[in-house]
Amino acid sequence: MTNLELGKKGEIEAQKYLRKLEYDILARNFKCSYGEIDIIAKEKEEIVFIEVKTRCSQKYGEPREAVNQIKKKHIKKASAYYIYENELENEFIRYDVIEVYFKNDRFYIRQIKNTLW
Repeated sequence: MTNLELGKKGEIEAQKYLRKLEYDILARNFKCSYGEIDIIAKEKEEIVFIEVKTRCSQKYGEPREAVNQIKKKHIKKASAYYIYENELENEFIRYDVIEVYFKNDRFYIRQIKNTLW
């Protein structure tokens, strides 16, 4: 399995996880000139911008460590554009990272809330 295939499967597993927790998925792979957001969801009264990182091992560190300052800047700008475009300026928002581990043919998920800022 290539890294791209692993990443896509990780995003699908993250969405399944969020749906089980009764999140509404508003958008997947939202792209604009500022960057991309893997998943945009709504949990109760909050809009949640989610970066998904999938790994097979911790050889290169924790998945969340791959969300560096440059990536955070792009997510913040892309989320601001999404908020503006959808007239969501009065909504509560947060930024999460979902770590997806693929080991022994199984996916393991850890959600880290309010992690980007």
